[in-house]
Amino acid sequence: MAKFIVKQTATGFKFDLKCEDTVLATSEVYSSENACRKGVDSVRNSAVGEVENQTVEGFETKKHPKFEVYADKAGDFRYRLKAKNGEIIATCGTASFKTVEEVLALVDAVKAAAADAEVESTVNA
Repeated sequence: MAKFIVKQTATGFKFDLKCEDTVLATSEVYSSENACRKGVDSVRNSAVGEVENQTVEGFETKKHPKFEVYADKAGDFRYRLKAKNGEIIATCGTASFKTVEEVLALVDAVKAAAADAEVESTVNA
């Protein structure tokens, strides 16, 4: 079962969406735990978005919310989830992938897990 794990960092709060030991998505750093939990809600609402595969020549631009799949500077593949307002609310974090298919499988896992994932906080634990 997938979980959003909310944790405190040196500079604020962030979450990871995890399934077993695999991180499916990670957030930016938020200024408060409450803002971080709102970020979790935003991911839940936005994970229904379409996939914009920017690795394909002449790709079709999708409306927000959406997952953008792209090649990074090293030539590896990543995704970022953008909310309805166009802001990035989750990414694959530091993970990068050698094939687009691997990233698309990760996006499918996020889509499947986000709506029903429990929220677990390690703050003050």
